[in-house]
Amino acid sequence: MYLDLEIFSVQNEDSKKRLDAYISSKLESESRNYIQKLIQDGNVSVGGKVETSKKYKVKEGDTIEISIPEPEVLKVEAQDIPVEIVYEDDHMVVVNKPRNMVVHPAPGHRDGTLVNALLYHCEYLSSINGVIRPGIVHRIDKDTSGLLMVAKNNVAHNFLAEQLKDHSITRKYMAIVHGNIREDRGTIEAPIGRHPVDRLKRWVVTKNSKHAITHFKVVERFGDYTLIEAQLETGRTHQIRVHMAYIKHPLIGDPLYGVKKEKINIVGQALHAKTLGFIHPKTKEYLEFDSHLPEYFSHILEKLRNSKK
Repeated sequence: MYLDLEIFSVQNEDSKKRLDAYISSKLESESRNYIQKLIQDGNVSVGGKVETSKKYKVKEGDTIEISIPEPEVLKVEAQDIPVEIVYEDDHMVVVNKPRNMVVHPAPGHRDGTLVNALLYHCEYLSSINGVIRPGIVHRIDKDTSGLLMVAKNNVAHNFLAEQLKDHSITRKYMAIVHGNIREDRGTIEAPIGRHPVDRLKRWVVTKNSKHAITHFKVVERFGDYTLIEAQLETGRTHQIRVHMAYIKHPLIGDPLYGVKKEKINIVGQALHAKTLGFIHPKTKEYLEFDSHLPEYFSHILEKLRNSKK
């Protein structure tokens, strides 16, 4: 079933543009990835013939027909799971995800996820990421707590996703790391990619990988441990965890990149996404939200402070 049919006639000024670029200029509310998927799935024709190559160069006089499919019906089960809503309107939601909650269903985590909770709480979510990840613009790890933005419609989703792509989202994390960081602040600029050998450590600083930048500043020192605020400039998988391990200050409790023998009783990394700022997809105003530290995190800080006395 199709929701809509868009028809365009290529003008001289657009001649020789790639097909995906041309369609992007016409369907400005849709992401390039979505448009490329439309082409790949056979939903675009040129002169009445289906064209599945995004690299096709359009010509003056070409008639481009785009069949917009109806959003796939979401099949993930809605569950009445409490979730802390920090902000909500008709376009998006900002949630404070608790620790030990997976963001979306995956093998081994079919329910009890943030998506299950959001489907119960919200009447609708964006469909760009399909039935498994409705509304999810970005993710944080299961054992990382903190703020996430979620889109209720595709226009909002694309607008927020573009800000992530442009690295214009404000994302500040609190983390407790091993060792005494002597510098008050610093920047880690080191590319992150798949580990070439160790399948457990899925990501590592390695040459010829994706550019990654993390800024950090020391908030409090505890001798053998340091509380830091880390701000992401890029958003690679496990970026803070990999970068801090790279400079020999891994997060406490980190099962992948941390120390083998942990003195502090914690399962999973001490990492909290505390601050989130972005341009609102509808009002175009800058919004910034802050969250409280979770109880487990505050409890560790209290123990570390008491040990200094």
